[in-house]
Amino acid sequence: MIDFVDWIAVDWGTSNLRAWGIASDGSVAAERSSPKGMGKLTREEFPAALTELLDGLASSSGAPLDVLICGMAGARQGWLEAPYLEAPTDLSGLYAGAVRPAMPDARFAPAILPGVCQRGGADNVMRGEETQLLGLAALHTDFAGVVCMPGTHSKWARLNGTRIESFSTAMTGEMFEVLRTHSVLRHSLNGDLEGPGRSDGFVVGARAGLDHPEQLLGTLFQVRASALLSDRQPAWCAGYLSGLLIGTEVGSNRHLIGEHPVPLIGSAALCGLYAQVLAMIGATGVPQDTTKIVLAGLKAARSLSV
Repeated sequence: MIDFVDWIAVDWGTSNLRAWGIASDGSVAAERSSPKGMGKLTREEFPAALTELLDGLASSSGAPLDVLICGMAGARQGWLEAPYLEAPTDLSGLYAGAVRPAMPDARFAPAILPGVCQRGGADNVMRGEETQLLGLAALHTDFAGVVCMPGTHSKWARLNGTRIESFSTAMTGEMFEVLRTHSVLRHSLNGDLEGPGRSDGFVVGARAGLDHPEQLLGTLFQVRASALLSDRQPAWCAGYLSGLLIGTEVGSNRHLIGEHPVPLIGSAALCGLYAQVLAMIGATGVPQDTTKIVLAGLKAARSLSV
């Protein structure tokens, strides 16, 4: 069965690949997904992975299908490096910075959007999140404030309309995994990590992180000490570690949080935890529909090209 579409939107992450066939009226006419993220491919394997994913999609006009890609396909270790835009920058320039890799299958004409970097002593980079920020701006045209994007490498960005003023990265998700699997804390996290004590541990850890983010290195060891001295079970310890790391991240960015709600862009479960911690300091976190956000960003980027 052939699905005829006007163009194709693609989010190419490190672990997964998603595509949406967009009809001429802007609706989603087809949706595809694949586990062939950037981290599982050599550079030479990208064209075949895209062709496989898009099999059965065809242009309604008969011309090659435009395929607009955001995310890690444009990384240095990806398909073709898309040079960064430099913050502060207006995201309306995303499409102008796109690169076009060679595509053996002439049915498809891919373009990869750039990421955004930050220099001047606060070096930082993002790929994929910039398209989500453009999507947020497209859906909330009057937004100006801080945006939190929880994940393996969480981002905090100051956004004013379509302009990124500045941003930072917190390796919170990766730190949790490294500490859980490769540090002395692993001895306290060996067992059922989803038991009933996890939520209690999370609140205690979050409060410690919020109140004293500067004491993180010392407070981390309480995961081990609490198991040894207070018989804390693995679920409580996992919750405490998660809460401590997220609390420290939020506490370290408290100066950015004003009176307005903070949009949260990420997985539903993770955004729920960040919203809980934000509420502990009297702030409001508002989880966003990530798929809706990234699609809005890709549509907005493409609209600036036609």
